[in-house]
Amino acid sequence: MEAVVFLFSLLDCCALIFLSVYFIITLSDLECDYINARSCCSKLNKWVIPELIGHTIVTVLMLVSLHWFIFLLNLPVATWNIYRFIMVPSGNMGVFDPTEIHNRGQLKSHMKEAMIKLGFYLLCFFMYLYSMILALIND
Repeated sequence: MEAVVFLFSLLDCCALIFLSVYFIITLSDLECDYINARSCCSKLNKWVIPELIGHTIVTVLMLVSLHWFIFLLNLPVATWNIYRFIMVPSGNMGVFDPTEIHNRGQLKSHMKEAMIKLGFYLLCFFMYLYSMILALIND
């Protein structure tokens, strides 16, 4: 059972790594003016909820399967994703808003956040891989 939990977490983490790379590429395209702010924010906002759901499912799965260290490691990022989604000001298009993305260095902060998440998901990937192999050996 433990191996299945970590296999699912590993696959989910692969999807989250893909999303982080997609966010970085799309934001860097906006930074270089290859796409306009409206299409960039529209593309990114489509993937905010799937990222939120994917990471929250893994966090809850680790809580249910009693892997406390991994749960506590995932909890701050899951909480940040939920907080960022809930605190979108009314009238904005979503987490990424085309009218505000160039103001106050938001583009740089979104890019930094995507890079940090990519590093975190890569760390989680190898941690889940190690845990899955360990669970398969122990079974």
